[in-house]
Amino acid sequence: MGLLDKLSGWLGLKKKEVNVLCLGLDNSGKTTIINQLKPSNTQTQDIVPTIGFNIEKFKSSSLSFTVFDMSGQSRYRNLWEHYYKESHAIIFVIDSGDKLRMVVAKEELDTLLNHQDICSRRLPVLFFANKSDLREAMSLVKVSQLLCLENIKDKPWHICASNAVKGEGLLEGVDWLQDHIKTMKT
Repeated sequence: MGLLDKLSGWLGLKKKEVNVLCLGLDNSGKTTIINQLKPSNTQTQDIVPTIGFNIEKFKSSSLSFTVFDMSGQSRYRNLWEHYYKESHAIIFVIDSGDKLRMVVAKEELDTLLNHQDICSRRLPVLFFANKSDLREAMSLVKVSQLLCLENIKDKPWHICASNAVKGEGLLEGVDWLQDHIKTMKT
């Protein structure tokens, strides 16, 4: 690191770089959320299902995010654990209109939270209850209850209603995540 890099870090001009995993079942809206958070000139117009994972970058007021947008298809979920050690936070996206697969989402969340590389760390977990605009969407309270979020005692967590297509609820979540990452010891 050069002298200018050190100086800008000391003065708070350089943004802290963080790795964030974006997880959830397929078709929950992970890629659309990440796309909305990117600068408008780098956003993709056509979103296709993620095969494996994508790496995307965006910045907030004080952090530079590298997001690992992981496929939620069942055959790719075993890839998630290979990225746990290097992550500073987790975004877990739930399709709040998909009542039938809420049990599967809870099982995947439990597997994630009990993994040896996650359970011993106080990583902030941001939940987006996506597709909240749909008529059949469950409330935040119902999603929280079905996922048993109140049982998460060893990590800071927050849940936001979101509509990824319109970008609604995303900045609230990123602001919360940014605040909690900044207070973490690195």
